[in-house]
Amino acid sequence: MQIAVLGAGSMGHGIAQVSAMAGHEVVLRDIEESFVEDGLAGIRENLQGGVDLGKVTETEMTATLERIEGETDLAAAVADADLVVEAVPEEMALKKEVFADVEAAAPAGAVIGTNTSSLPVTELASTLDRPGRAVGLHFFNPPHLMDLVEVVIAEQTDADTESFAVDYVREIGKEEVVVRDSAGFASSRLGVALGLEAIRMVEEGVAEPEAIDTAMELGYNHPMGPLELVDHVGLDVRLDVAEHLREELGERFRPPQELRRKVRAGKLGKKTGEGFYVWEDGERVGTSGGEDDE
Repeated sequence: MQIAVLGAGSMGHGIAQVSAMAGHEVVLRDIEESFVEDGLAGIRENLQGGVDLGKVTETEMTATLERIEGETDLAAAVADADLVVEAVPEEMALKKEVFADVEAAAPAGAVIGTNTSSLPVTELASTLDRPGRAVGLHFFNPPHLMDLVEVVIAEQTDADTESFAVDYVREIGKEEVVVRDSAGFASSRLGVALGLEAIRMVEEGVAEPEAIDTAMELGYNHPMGPLELVDHVGLDVRLDVAEHLREELGERFRPPQELRRKVRAGKLGKKTGEGFYVWEDGERVGTSGGEDDE
């Protein structure tokens, strides 16, 4: 299968990696060559980490990298695609623009997927002349380690597209949950609620971030605490999703002021070196201290 992944950030290059590891030919596209190179470097780093841990062989690493090519031209990236997965920032207008561009350039039979974690797939699908081929493919961060993919069925998604999406998820070694399109789907709605409450607990002085995360990791067997997860996702992304869920579902998703303060201060998590924790070279090295400037 030929797959085009649009967006070479942490989600996009992870989706490209797992697709190529499963034997698919992949084009990883972004708007600038430097973004594409960063994405390809991230894939190489992930694979080397697997080799170092004995989970990936050198042969598998080489074969995976040979199946991935970088591209900056969208039309060229999707020209031969059987599946296109957009993983651009969580902005409805941008995703709609990408969907329209993809439909204009991709083969008529290509399935068009979105990796959105919360935006309505039904609204995105409405931009297409053939909306039945649109589907949500919500991967989890980091895609090469997380087993789950949420397959989100829009109002327009046809049965063939749903079947194609489920088969693809299984082919790449992931496990699907199929949900109908609704605000926050299943995972984001629950995950955001937990993360926002954890932030409120920090704001109210109930406990330090590390204590809250440890409680969820050891007490509820979560692989990662809610505040560390927010740092991985990006505090700006979490704020945008919370605002969307607030509009759709009500005040229980109102973002805490602590989240707003950190975003205003540019403390967006792992990608900026500081969120609820301090990060160096991708590793957590401490807890962020003190009040953030307004």
